[in-house]
Amino acid sequence: MLVDTDLVHLRAGGTSVVVLLDGNRLPRILHWGDDLGELDAGELRTIAQVSLPAVGDSVVTYPQPVPVLAQLHEGWLGRPGLVGDSGGRRWAPVFRTARSELVTTDASVALHTEATDDAYGLALTIELDVLAESGLVRQRARLRNLNADVFRVESLELALPVPAEADEVLDLTGRWSLERVPQRRAFDVGEWVRASRGGKPGLEHTLLLAAGERGFGFRSGRVWATHLAWSGNQTLAAERTPANVRRLSAVEGLAAAEVELAEGDEYVTPWQYGAWGDGLDELAARFHRHLRASNAHPTGRRPVLVNTWEAVYFDHDPAALTRLAEEAAAVGAERFVIDDGWFTGRRDDTTSLGDWDVDIERWPDGLAPIAQRVRELGMDFGLWFEPEMINLDSRLAVEHPEWIFDAGHGPGLPSRQQHVLDLGHPEAYAYLLDRMSTLIAELGIAYVKWDHNRYLLDAGHTPSGRPGPREQTIAAYRLMDELHRRHPGLEIESCASGGGRIDLGVLERTQRVWPSDCNDPHERLEVQRWTGLLVPPELQGTHIGAEESHTTHRVHPLSYRGEKAIWGNLGVEIDLLTADDETKRELADWIDFHKEHRELLHSGVVVHADLAEPAARLEGVVSASADEGLYAFSIVERPSTWPVGRAGLPGLDDAKTYAVRAVFPTGERPAGAQPPWLADEVVLSGRVLRRVGIEMPSLDPDRSLLLHVRTV
Repeated sequence: MLVDTDLVHLRAGGTSVVVLLDGNRLPRILHWGDDLGELDAGELRTIAQVSLPAVGDSVVTYPQPVPVLAQLHEGWLGRPGLVGDSGGRRWAPVFRTARSELVTTDASVALHTEATDDAYGLALTIELDVLAESGLVRQRARLRNLNADVFRVESLELALPVPAEADEVLDLTGRWSLERVPQRRAFDVGEWVRASRGGKPGLEHTLLLAAGERGFGFRSGRVWATHLAWSGNQTLAAERTPANVRRLSAVEGLAAAEVELAEGDEYVTPWQYGAWGDGLDELAARFHRHLRASNAHPTGRRPVLVNTWEAVYFDHDPAALTRLAEEAAAVGAERFVIDDGWFTGRRDDTTSLGDWDVDIERWPDGLAPIAQRVRELGMDFGLWFEPEMINLDSRLAVEHPEWIFDAGHGPGLPSRQQHVLDLGHPEAYAYLLDRMSTLIAELGIAYVKWDHNRYLLDAGHTPSGRPGPREQTIAAYRLMDELHRRHPGLEIESCASGGGRIDLGVLERTQRVWPSDCNDPHERLEVQRWTGLLVPPELQGTHIGAEESHTTHRVHPLSYRGEKAIWGNLGVEIDLLTADDETKRELADWIDFHKEHRELLHSGVVVHADLAEPAARLEGVVSASADEGLYAFSIVERPSTWPVGRAGLPGLDDAKTYAVRAVFPTGERPAGAQPPWLADEVVLSGRVLRRVGIEMPSLDPDRSLLLHVRTV
């Protein structure tokens, strides 16, 4: 439906977006956030009237509502919208709107705006959607070159405005085995920019960039955030101008000449997503609802898996791994995954990446016997690949050195002794597709752990030397899509040295992400908590590791390791061949407990309490009906005061009555004096449990207690 008014109200999923289309300009957002209800034309005009600033002596200085794609000619001196040129010309475009169309479906309400710069011969389409299931906002741009001269795109950046009450910025940082570390700062004048330049989002990637009321938490404070659905180079920015315009922008990072548009060519940006909420829990719930409504979201139960990596590393022995599979089935596993080390010549990380044939020296009968045995045991079979990588010491590198990225100075620095296979070569892409698809079919592989351990540093396509990161990301997407097409039901996990490739782009194609290579429960509590701003529990791999962590060397009892692992897609990496009977019994207890509550954990609403005590955590999952909840109370360091005191249980219905009891999956109870209620269940209203709370137990550091809540 063509839009014949200057004001449009997009409303879906509990979100309203009011868009101004006057003056032949690109869309300007006047409101993004709370559902404003039905608004008539007069009310919309009044909203515009009260939203527009006073005009001073110059449009450059007054606080104007800025289009979602900012333009220099309109007086904007902040982060630019479109940066590009044709050999030094056509570098300052002026887009005038031709028409806007309202497109309404069951999934979304969308505004599509077409604009042109007739002098430059450029056409622009901006798609702005509000999604019905989640209330997320998303937007992207399409740029077409209608001129005979090639137009080189350096960046095409869209932004979402946030109100003046958003005066604090939250982003995330990290490193290997310590991803998703939160950091906050005042939303001062200037730009706070987070860029990823390694060909994937990266371990240090912020995941999303949020701005909200100062001191916003999980349950309180209005907050807005942006995310770019893209698995390659990108930049997120929070920008505040001297005129007090505040925006959250997102843009794909392009290398020189990565996008050159000949006449008739088009460049499409990745989707920029925006979420808002009263507290981070509501904001995160929008992303969770969106992912759960996705066609890529797995159906049915999420199987408990055993992965061989921390049990055997590269030491593959068919008899031992078959026994490991049998032990896995005995403790209740439903999926068995053989990790790195199964292919020709692979004895350590220095060799053989790219040679995707089963090592007949180690596996003289191939992998078919163990895959069959795994299925006989009632589990499905998974296998590790690192498709986009190559070792120089490999048959593939010797036969096809031209398939290795090279910007003109050789393959560059190794990382984990590996380099990057350029999927921009059609032959390299075809080779990978053939080897992976053949093995998936022959072995009946149900699950691929897809790793990505090296950044794309000097990613030059040979022989031209042109940059290839963007094409690499697109080719990886295409490879995943084709494997899914050929093998319906196949699941893929996105792993990149842990949590280095987690975004809505790859999550359109994968059914699991690996948040971190660290299985230490002390670290995992925080990694999973902050990864959960985007990813719901059922898509996060959460494993029970060894008593002494292989990454931090902390020692934790199985009671804590098990509890922290039940909150996602549960897995085990303990060496079950050397584990004693008591350990295996406890593992089975934790797996049984997870299965008992799996439907709740993998479909409910994730909640976090905002506690005054920094040493304490209280978080859980509440059913969509608010009839049931499971919570974990944890102490992560020694509190400065003792006992910790009462805490409210978030997410319950004030009008319902609940029974609350502590649960002990292995029978182990906390030591020392404990509050009286812990001996039995208590019955209270949701309002009392939320507002008054209950006394929390006295726990040692890195210990936790589970609470089960149900209506009565």
